[in-house]
Amino acid sequence: MSQTRSSPTGGTPLSTSAGDPLARERSHLAESRAALRVMREDAESLDISDVTANWVNAEVLARQIDERIKALADLSDTPLFFGRLDYLHAPGADRAEGAEGERFYIGRRHVHDHDGDPMVIDWRAPVSQPFYRASKKDPMDVGLRRRFGYTRGDITAYEDEHLSDPADPSGAATTSKLLQQEIERPRVGPMRDIVATIQPEQDEIVRSGLSGTVCVQGGPGTGKTAVGLHRVAYLLYAHRERLARTGTLVIGPNKSFLHYIEQVLPALGELAVRQATVDDLVAHVEVHGTDDAAAALVKGDARMADVLRKAVYADVTMPTEPVVVVRGSRRWRVPAYELEEIVRELLARDIRYGAAREALPQRIAHAVLVQMERSGEAPDDRVQDSVARNSAVKAVVKEIWPPVDPAKLVLRLLTDADFLAAHAEGILDEDEQKTILWAKPVRSVRSAKWSAADAVLIDEATDLVQRTHSLGHVVLDEAQDLSPMQYRAVGRRCTTGSATVLGDLAQGTTPWATRSWDEALAHLGKSDGVVEELTAGFRVPTDVITYASLLLPHIAPGLTPVASVRENPGFFEVRTISDTADVVAACAELLRNEGSTGLIAADARVPALAEALTAAGIGYLAPGEETTRETRLTLVPASLAKGLEYDYVVLDEPRAVVDGEPDERTGLRRLYVSLTRAVSGLIVTHMAPLPEQLG
Repeated sequence: MSQTRSSPTGGTPLSTSAGDPLARERSHLAESRAALRVMREDAESLDISDVTANWVNAEVLARQIDERIKALADLSDTPLFFGRLDYLHAPGADRAEGAEGERFYIGRRHVHDHDGDPMVIDWRAPVSQPFYRASKKDPMDVGLRRRFGYTRGDITAYEDEHLSDPADPSGAATTSKLLQQEIERPRVGPMRDIVATIQPEQDEIVRSGLSGTVCVQGGPGTGKTAVGLHRVAYLLYAHRERLARTGTLVIGPNKSFLHYIEQVLPALGELAVRQATVDDLVAHVEVHGTDDAAAALVKGDARMADVLRKAVYADVTMPTEPVVVVRGSRRWRVPAYELEEIVRELLARDIRYGAAREALPQRIAHAVLVQMERSGEAPDDRVQDSVARNSAVKAVVKEIWPPVDPAKLVLRLLTDADFLAAHAEGILDEDEQKTILWAKPVRSVRSAKWSAADAVLIDEATDLVQRTHSLGHVVLDEAQDLSPMQYRAVGRRCTTGSATVLGDLAQGTTPWATRSWDEALAHLGKSDGVVEELTAGFRVPTDVITYASLLLPHIAPGLTPVASVRENPGFFEVRTISDTADVVAACAELLRNEGSTGLIAADARVPALAEALTAAGIGYLAPGEETTRETRLTLVPASLAKGLEYDYVVLDEPRAVVDGEPDERTGLRRLYVSLTRAVSGLIVTHMAPLPEQLG
């Protein structure tokens, strides 16, 4: 059975007697913090002056030491360890699963004493895995699992589970009250890690191998974002050398979202993971323009990749004249038919346009060297390079395989109807071609008002010319809103690596929103990826997710509703109001509680609500700005609510949220997102009638 012990109420000091388990655990915490400080001091005192051969090595080593020092920082408000495992015995000689009578404290990073013996085990280590997966049905050789409760970094409670207790043979699962309290703990500031609350189904995804791509379908509050971030941390632990060479990347939907999640990995000791949006990845040109939904839909279609490929290779022409190379008194002639064979062979190899163009002069030079050898000369590689740089060879290469500027190519496609028609024939119909053509001519790439979708097209063309650098692992969050062409842009960044794709089909709010994960993985170039579904809700209260799930049959038929595992049903109320002052009053009411509050509204209503909050003297922040204990209200346009969470939410005018989108299904999906941002309570305020789908 599960037992919880906590410190006395009313501020009474904990006993320090030898028989007090809480006192012993607090003593171990103090000793572990002291050991961590020594580890950091040892790293700070390292002298590398005599161990580096040159300044380059010194710079690299100094940077590694600096990163090590940062990773060893002791965050006073963050528990150094959150659990304990007491193993029964070690199976055979394999001590990786625990040793007889040994006890392991599970925490965010490894800590050892002056003898090198572990005081805290990294949560990612194999010996820590049973903390997340062991149960009474499968205790995994664990006799006792202890969870710790903290207040501002100090242990204030513990909870024991005797997993191998013969007195309790039922195997029935018990609910951890400390785990529930940790999930429901008020949120102020950026997103925090969930390392202390990872569930078995989440842990399986977190610890899945580096070589495979995993796609996680998860409804609101199932922890998919946290799972993706913790998977990066785990992979960096298990494959550090490889990922240090190849790199990792977390891709989010917008800057506000990235700012919200940016502290999770550093809290786990990982500092070298880059974060970006898709727009950041394809920033070959400055984006100043926008597309209407119809144009963006066509530009985001995967068929555009075929149009671009045809356009890139459009000017490759077969030679009709020989090339004559003059060296000293000798003239070497490569006939047109031989040049044509070289060109056709390069085209057949399907290598990048730019790589083929660089290979062409070398192939021509090789043909010349063959003739030289037949005539009795003995040319070497320097002669071949010299022939490749010959003016006649350069001229014929420019004529046969001209250089391509990706941005200029895309500009021509979007402004030259005849050029577009020639390369979109059989791919896009006439109406689709007209949809993406610009109405006014543009003088240059620099003066063009590029849209976000145009930048993705340029990125595709750039990759056709020159291969995009591939990373070892990419995490793609809120993926359901990406177009097929955006998936291709992300896929280019992990062609030789793997990916973790996170999203919820029910929360797709773009006209090109993902219809199925199999289709998305195909566009990503990871058709062999495994799709996992998270359906247990840990964040959204039962009453709130039940209300929001009324929309599922209308926005994502067949999708499994999230089942909240929260014991606390949360606070939920729908209020009919008379004016904006009632919305402000609802915010003031929720701000009396501890934690953060979000006021979510249709984008068009945000200015009026901002004015009303200011008039009432209530300070507020914009999405992406970090909440503080003094300012805990964030005014959130519905278009930016995705991925964010607040302890309490006031949702203003659901009908306005729906009407703010180009079609009803997209509007209902935006409403579903907005309804599911609360962790502890939700107030829905409305003057207009509610959407009929809410009953």
